[in-house]
Amino acid sequence: MRLEAIDHVQAAMPAGEEERARGFYRDLLGLPEQPKPPELAKRGGCWFESAAVKVHLGVETPFTPAKKAHIAFRVDDVQALAARARAGGFQVVDDEDLPGHERIYIYDPFGNRLEFLKPLETRA
Repeated sequence: MRLEAIDHVQAAMPAGEEERARGFYRDLLGLPEQPKPPELAKRGGCWFESAAVKVHLGVETPFTPAKKAHIAFRVDDVQALAARARAGGFQVVDDEDLPGHERIYIYDPFGNRLEFLKPLETRA
């Protein structure tokens, strides 16, 4: 047995906040929303999936945001995403503590910390 890949990641959200989730995960990050199977849809939450990235948001009651544990996404333009997130009113934290990477943290509408990074090009 060996691990082959991560199928999806799940983050938590409060009940009834699907529209706020769409504004962040679909509109800001550009992940298309996918319908949840009917039995799972009854629980609330949203699924956002592209060919390479799958993020499922599940309702958690009581809800507590993940302030330390986080999902890390590789992106092609950290600064453009940071600017869009700031313009959308989302909290962005610049970070330079990971050598060889450009990195920021953005907090989703529910206070979950998400990492966005791009490896810096190295010249031989």
